[in-house]
Amino acid sequence: MSQMNKKKIKTALKYLWEYFVLALGAAIAAFAIEEFLVPCTILDGGIVGVSIMINNLTKIRLSLLTLVLNIPFLIVGMKVLGKKFLLKAGFSMAAFSLFLELFAPMQDATDEYLLAVCFGGMLLGIGVGLVIYFGGCLDGTETVAILINRKFNFPVGRSVLIFNIVIYMTAGFLFGFDRAMYSLLTYYITSKVLDFIDNGMDQAKAAMIITDNGPLISDLIFRQMGRTVTILEGSGLISGKKDVLYCVLNRLEVYELKKLINEADASAFIAINEVSEIIGNYIKKKGGEEDRTPWPGTEAGAEDGAGKEMQ
Repeated sequence: MSQMNKKKIKTALKYLWEYFVLALGAAIAAFAIEEFLVPCTILDGGIVGVSIMINNLTKIRLSLLTLVLNIPFLIVGMKVLGKKFLLKAGFSMAAFSLFLELFAPMQDATDEYLLAVCFGGMLLGIGVGLVIYFGGCLDGTETVAILINRKFNFPVGRSVLIFNIVIYMTAGFLFGFDRAMYSLLTYYITSKVLDFIDNGMDQAKAAMIITDNGPLISDLIFRQMGRTVTILEGSGLISGKKDVLYCVLNRLEVYELKKLINEADASAFIAINEVSEIIGNYIKKKGGEEDRTPWPGTEAGAEDGAGKEMQ
């Protein structure tokens, strides 16, 4: 098989995988909506939330409403984000509408509001997170938020939040403010799960280690974890001269780092913080050799002074 054919097959498999996950995410989100949120009159945000309100007032099928109301936003999205967005978003929305129709006749998962909020919000976050991670979209209000951002430099997240607050206030007048509060709580859970899906296990943590054995610990971190360390000189008010180590790692490596340091220097002081963004490469040990690798989510070749030594 020629190299060209292999490349075409690899590309085709990549697209098949992406669209499979888009369909899976749409199915999970639709299940959360139909089996947890709709039976308890708890709203999602955006177009889906508007569709749930109209469905409760008119009994028009939710699957039809979400599809029809999203069409204008798809057209706007195509002009703003291009045809590739239209293809993936259109597929995701169509799959979402189909699964809403399939799940509608099924028995409701629960009529307990707290269970509906927790499990519905969690499943919805997983479904929407998978769709967004692979370039799709289930709610057209995000495209309007992006358009507002480009024209007026107004944050996308803030625009979406304002849309949803208006929707939840309307729901409060129509169905009672307890439903609006349940909906807000669901939105919060969904957003947290969505953030986790988006960042994944590669979400970065920054460790600052203050120790008397800087060279030893930095060497252990490199040999056992494959992470290099920036070594700074520090001075404690009482303890005197200290080595200050700075290292960036992912959440799964935090336990290993703490265990390693406790074994090497039980008196070391460790502070671990969240990292919102990383720009640049990090050096990771592979098979005894140093390999300069872009951190997940960053572009290769973009590195700053600190990134050249640590990460």
